[in-house]
Amino acid sequence: MPRVTPPDSPLRASGGWREVWRIWILGALLPVWLATTFGATLARVDGDSMEPTLRSRDLLLLLKYPRWLRAWGLPTAYPQRGDLLIFKAPADSPYSYGTRLGLRYRPYNVKRVIALPGETVEIRDSQVVVNGRVLAESYVNDGVLSDQPTLRVPPGKVWVLGDNRLVGESLDSRAYGPVDLRDVAGPANLRLWPRPELVGGPEAGGSGP
Repeated sequence: MPRVTPPDSPLRASGGWREVWRIWILGALLPVWLATTFGATLARVDGDSMEPTLRSRDLLLLLKYPRWLRAWGLPTAYPQRGDLLIFKAPADSPYSYGTRLGLRYRPYNVKRVIALPGETVEIRDSQVVVNGRVLAESYVNDGVLSDQPTLRVPPGKVWVLGDNRLVGESLDSRAYGPVDLRDVAGPANLRLWPRPELVGGPEAGGSGP
């Protein structure tokens, strides 16, 4: 009696269990990629420019979706004065670059939004003045600020400062000027570690006006 060879199983014909696992892995990784690219991710603080609010190795929750909402022209309150932003400083400034393993690179920074697009900002007698009114800043590490003439923040940009106002502790808009919102990853107003706390946004600092 002739021997009948059974047909290939669907799994064998389509690449077997290897193909199934590939599909499952891709199916699991895609939502993670979408969430971290368009939703939120974690950011670790490196440096002392935001003391006393933040210290090196603090872990922040970086929200990316406000940036995309703004880019797509959808309603959003981002950015607001007092927000802590994660961003790359202007590419045309020498203060925006660092060196690692002998290579020049443009790192991410975290600073506080002081003035919004279209607003005026100046530093007078060690006080920050926005739209002609002195900014109430309960979050700063007291230091002496050099006077700076009045500047109108261009559209699509923000003016930022570190909370550590001691001389030489923070490279910010005083050095490299306004930050383009296209270079901003998003706001990071919530610290997750070592102590969960709202550290940015209008509610965190009473920054007015």
